[in-house]
Amino acid sequence: MKVPKHVAIILDGNGRWAKSKGMPRNYGHAQGSKNVERICEDAYKMGIKYLTVYAFSTENWNRPKDEVDALMKLLRNYMKTCLKTAAKNDMKIRVLGDTTRLDEDIRSRIGELEEATKNNGGLNFQIAINYGSRDEIVRAVKRLAMDVKEGRLSPKEINETCIESYLDTHDIPDPDLLIRTSGEQRISNYLLWQLAYTEFYFTDVLWPDFTKEELLKAIEKYNERERRFGGVKEA
Repeated sequence: MKVPKHVAIILDGNGRWAKSKGMPRNYGHAQGSKNVERICEDAYKMGIKYLTVYAFSTENWNRPKDEVDALMKLLRNYMKTCLKTAAKNDMKIRVLGDTTRLDEDIRSRIGELEEATKNNGGLNFQIAINYGSRDEIVRAVKRLAMDVKEGRLSPKEINETCIESYLDTHDIPDPDLLIRTSGEQRISNYLLWQLAYTEFYFTDVLWPDFTKEELLKAIEKYNERERRFGGVKEA
């Protein structure tokens, strides 16, 4: 079985999972966070090289304040445990998104986490926090425009490769497979540029119930498809 090099996941269904058990939404988010750690280890053992998860979108700020506050508290705690998980599994961690809106202590922990894991050679784990793909592209265009204005870049040099170098995901290969849990079938402003040739897999399983076996099902479906780029079958 061919294992995709890069898998991206939209972690959906934490709130519904909690509600089904008579628990508050925040309980679902906490269990979903624990599941991320399990799937990271499973993905690495399967031979996946890159795993990117959608943890907090730019639109998530519109949720009720108590839920946002709980998510930020969960994020703080996750940054601590993630360092231990990274050391255990030799993970290299990178955060995607605009971190400027996050509190200073969270930004500091993100910096420490990225610095501490930058030389690790295991799973490349990307966490999208305060991430929206349209926002990512706008930020990239602004930086590109400034470089043109200040003479560091000529308009003639602008091509796909050039634009990619300004994105949050620069130096990361595009996803081969996108998984979205909970039955929703949309990409919700996630990696719009990067998903141009990605295979999509949607499952009704809610994120806290997404297991190694469910990941294998997604990869099996991925293997059933003929990957084509501009009509040319993937080698």
